[in-house]
Amino acid sequence: MPSPGAPTAPTPTNTAPPVAYLLTEQQGAAARTLLAYVASLPLRTADAQLLAVVVAIRAARTGVGNLTGQDLRSLRLGDAEAAIAEITGLGWQARGDLTGGNPDVPVGIVVPGLGEGPGTGLPFGKVMRSRVSGWTTRTVNAKPVKKGPPAMRLAALYLAAHGEAGRRRAVPAGLPATCRAILPDLLAKGFLRELDGDGYVLGEAVRHTAGDRTPPPAPVRPPDAPAEQQLSWDDWKAQASAALRRHVENVEGCTLCGLSTERVSEAFMRKPVPAQFDDKARAAYARWREAEPDPGPRAAEFAAAFRAEHHHGPSVRQFCQGLYARKQSRRLRILIVRQLIAEGWLTNTEPVPWTLRPGRAAQSGVPAPARARRPG
Repeated sequence: MPSPGAPTAPTPTNTAPPVAYLLTEQQGAAARTLLAYVASLPLRTADAQLLAVVVAIRAARTGVGNLTGQDLRSLRLGDAEAAIAEITGLGWQARGDLTGGNPDVPVGIVVPGLGEGPGTGLPFGKVMRSRVSGWTTRTVNAKPVKKGPPAMRLAALYLAAHGEAGRRRAVPAGLPATCRAILPDLLAKGFLRELDGDGYVLGEAVRHTAGDRTPPPAPVRPPDAPAEQQLSWDDWKAQASAALRRHVENVEGCTLCGLSTERVSEAFMRKPVPAQFDDKARAAYARWREAEPDPGPRAAEFAAAFRAEHHHGPSVRQFCQGLYARKQSRRLRILIVRQLIAEGWLTNTEPVPWTLRPGRAAQSGVPAPARARRPG
């Protein structure tokens, strides 16, 4: 027993330290309103869209956004003059020369439809506008994306505004098309901790930029509902849709795979558990990608050929073992397939197993194999 006055060790705890968020929940909603406004503009390039975000938030209250030449250079646009031409094509008017004038003198850019008064596009108060503007600057200058191209930093804004620290969120539907191809790079840089076909988790280094902390909806269950009972495999199939039953029958009856009923039923009936990827798995993926710099076309071709022969898609294990000779860990296999899905080379019908098939990126690059006759 310790003597009186002796120091005691702190009680261990599993509680994560609190996050000093840049935005409150209401300010996060305002950031999403800003990005939705920019996404609605007919702009073609990520350069112009990123510039429009910065100008619009500065013009939200007065209708005029002030920008210096130095501000413009800090955005590191690929073609600043072309971006300015795009936004002026919307009717936005620059009251000065941003590219050839004094880089320290602010130039006002008039944005029709913004400012005080009814019907304005971004009705933010003074504090709201200031906080969202500061969040914009700090997010695009976060270490993982600071030196990235405009599409990467624009994507970072959308994912941060719609993201929450430590929780999976759906990739926002309003994400500009110019940003979608670069999402795997955000995972590689550490801005994202996880990324799959339609969901993501923000990385630890940028947790503070998260703007959406809406709690998940609680499951609704009648008060007198009985506890969930485990269905038999036959009962489960009886409740499945006709299309799902056909798929199950293809897997069960596949003489090439020769899977046991126990293996098939367990795969279809189990509840999916999100995979967690640690630094070891991400490092293994980076090494694999160095050895396989352009895996997409080959992966899509393999998935198409497997599906034509088996009448169902490969599992993650079958895909990786059939295509790559080197043995891989389960987490690496999942990460490989998820990234190929994110890049559009593969797609699947989550969480239904054995549904891997070529994705949109492969439609024009992978020949459709002749449909094989089902083995008798």
